[in-house]
Amino acid sequence: MRVKTGLRRTIPIAKPVLGREELEAVRKVFESGVLVQGERIRLFEKEFAEYIGVEHAVAVANGTLALDAALKALKLGPGDEVVTSAFSFIASSNCVLYQGAKPVFADIDPRTFNIDPSDVAEKITAKTKAIIPVHLFGQPAEMDALKEIAEDRGIALVEDAAQAHGAEYEGQKVGGLGDIGCFSLYATKNMTTGEGGIITTNDGELARKVRLLINHGDMGKYHHVILGYNYRMSEASAAVGSVQLKKLDKSNEIRRKNASVLTGGIEKISGLTPPYVKDAVKHVFYQYVIRVEESYPVNRDRFAEHMREKGVGVAVHYPTPVYGQPLYKELSYGKAVCPTAEDASKRVLSLPVHPSVNEDDIAYILNVLKEVS
Repeated sequence: MRVKTGLRRTIPIAKPVLGREELEAVRKVFESGVLVQGERIRLFEKEFAEYIGVEHAVAVANGTLALDAALKALKLGPGDEVVTSAFSFIASSNCVLYQGAKPVFADIDPRTFNIDPSDVAEKITAKTKAIIPVHLFGQPAEMDALKEIAEDRGIALVEDAAQAHGAEYEGQKVGGLGDIGCFSLYATKNMTTGEGGIITTNDGELARKVRLLINHGDMGKYHHVILGYNYRMSEASAAVGSVQLKKLDKSNEIRRKNASVLTGGIEKISGLTPPYVKDAVKHVFYQYVIRVEESYPVNRDRFAEHMREKGVGVAVHYPTPVYGQPLYKELSYGKAVCPTAEDASKRVLSLPVHPSVNEDDIAYILNVLKEVS
């Protein structure tokens, strides 16, 4: 199918898919009069744990708080170090700062953009207490190698699965591969509660600590045993989450199909490199991220401008390694060097792949790409 690119259309980079089922679920919450700490939270946690294949899931108000609570449960603190990816959303490392600990940035694999286990091993010191791999853009990190590193050194492995709902590594869903997993349920994610997050683990003691932390350390009515916080999810959010979870596999398959068609077209365009998918993983394409190589007729930023002019929503995930952000430069992290992450930040561009993108949209996107090339 060939679509004339002269016909104006708008294809957003992301679009939450919410419908009558979600609306009905929220209506029932409002009618019940139970807006917090009710049965819908417990049901959503049970459903999510079963979906991931773990013993415990704890719902929280957002994905950043999921990471924060996980690190607090692991008792990270001043003087500790945590190795994480230089190429991620800033929350992955900010949560280390929240503990008074030090994020140590490891470089990435040039094909998957995920953290490079060999560089992780190089960055570990006697102060390292945890590794936070990020399953970036929906593709699982190299978990076997990372688990071996963590187990050999007796340090925690915390999965940042904020972008990887339903992704699988060697047949097992992410969020159940490390000591503890953390998901975001933000509006643009593969499933959403608007704002929200959820923590997964097979460790009952970690789950118990997390539950205390997110509810003011309360073991019963006004019986507070530790310093806790209010990180709780609302009943309405949990109700939406239950509906979205039931739709997740289908929406992921649409993302994967859209990605496959895009890749088939982009492979024929010199100077553009489509996403690389490793064997034995299920990539769920939270983002479909290409590389704009030096051989392409225009640079990445001019290319992005052209796509937007044609109505195709694109984004750069991410325009700098985390240590290049002003906050981290001010904290003297600007001297960190991860050359592969730095190169990726100059070349990556995300194209629309979400479930609202249809066949005509894909054809239009590919024709716009061919115009430039």
